[in-house]
Amino acid sequence: MLRAADPWAEAAAILGRIRPPVFPKRDFDIAKFGASGDGVKDSTEAIRRAIAAASQAGGGRVVVPAGRYLTGAIQLRSNVNLHVGAGATLLFDRDPRKYLPAVFTRWEGVECVNYSAFLYAWGQENIALTGEGTLDGQADSRHWWPWKGRKEYGWKLGDPSQEKARDRLIKMGEDGVAPGKRVFGEGSYLRPNFVQPYRCKNVLIEGVTILNSPMWELHPTLCRNVAVRGVKVSSHGPNNDGCDPESCADVLIEDCVFDTGDDCIALKSGLNNDGRRVDVPIENVVIRGCQMKDGHGGVTIGSEISGSARNIFAENCRMDSPNLDRVLRLKTNSVRGGVIENVHLRNIAVGQVADAVVQVDFHYEEGNSGTFKPVVPNIGLRNVTSKKSKYALYLRGYEDAPIRDVRLEDCTFEGVQKPDVLEHVQGLTRRNVRVNGTLAS
Repeated sequence: MLRAADPWAEAAAILGRIRPPVFPKRDFDIAKFGASGDGVKDSTEAIRRAIAAASQAGGGRVVVPAGRYLTGAIQLRSNVNLHVGAGATLLFDRDPRKYLPAVFTRWEGVECVNYSAFLYAWGQENIALTGEGTLDGQADSRHWWPWKGRKEYGWKLGDPSQEKARDRLIKMGEDGVAPGKRVFGEGSYLRPNFVQPYRCKNVLIEGVTILNSPMWELHPTLCRNVAVRGVKVSSHGPNNDGCDPESCADVLIEDCVFDTGDDCIALKSGLNNDGRRVDVPIENVVIRGCQMKDGHGGVTIGSEISGSARNIFAENCRMDSPNLDRVLRLKTNSVRGGVIENVHLRNIAVGQVADAVVQVDFHYEEGNSGTFKPVVPNIGLRNVTSKKSKYALYLRGYEDAPIRDVRLEDCTFEGVQKPDVLEHVQGLTRRNVRVNGTLAS
């Protein structure tokens, strides 16, 4: 367990290990491979040919020039940078069949075979998505989002939804069915992620704007050395998390803007039995210089957290929206379990959030109905300020598994409407912390 006098020394060590990939100075213009920028003609095969040519040449930059390019699933290869230039938009086809054949993936924390992510990579090294252009998933209340099964997202009685397939997948994970035999895809209505590098090394996502995803936007899974920089995410559909690194190590998320229908950043490590089977934590994450607008949580850990999380650092971020619920959110329960340790925030400026500045909730969804008690020690906040919230702290542990060692230093919380909720918390310390102008003890 990390117990350095200054925990931020570990953040510096993490940053020292993260190195973005470098690519040969060769360009492969997708227009030269037959792509059409009219937004109507299908350019999928042209983009695939350009990526294949770059790969065969030993790597380079596949350039999407100005224009609107309709495409289906794209798979990145090692040493290839997909560069979406200024004035360029990749429009992802609304036909679900364009994301077949199905690929090996992780869906809400459970491994399976399902629709390909719009932009997918498996087991590749030195890959990137860069540029000033836009990736538009074209999801809306008539495409993809109704599969959630909620009327507010366009679903109507009698329409298909993901509910039965989701339940079946979770049961397969609990029953230990081999992941390759958990086959979904067409007819199951499990929405694909937008960008998912899976078991990749040296990943860069930089500069692009991402709009209108079926569900999770950026979902690096079981990757090492990941940098997400200067990305803008705007998507308000169901489960539209902004960036969800899952079971990754050495991750930097910086200078991004998140305006989402769910958590802005959510750090994950697998669901329940399947997360414990894979048993890879999300660890060594630095988040800095980001702006969080709408969302359920600015920095969230969970809820698919059965593989644990450790060494998470967030600094110099700004969060402000009546539709942003929380600044720091940890969500788990005794079905999901997991150890979440060494979580540190500093220099976070908050205008307003709708609920709590800090929420640690062991009663999320299934609550205390399992045998895997969460373990949450060592949370630190330094120089976190907020101007409006319902709660400053909302911390609910279990009697036999309390939340431990929460430390706040030099924090100011104004416009707080209700007293802290503190259930089964041990080792809460506050040094120079003011709530509504009063020094908190």
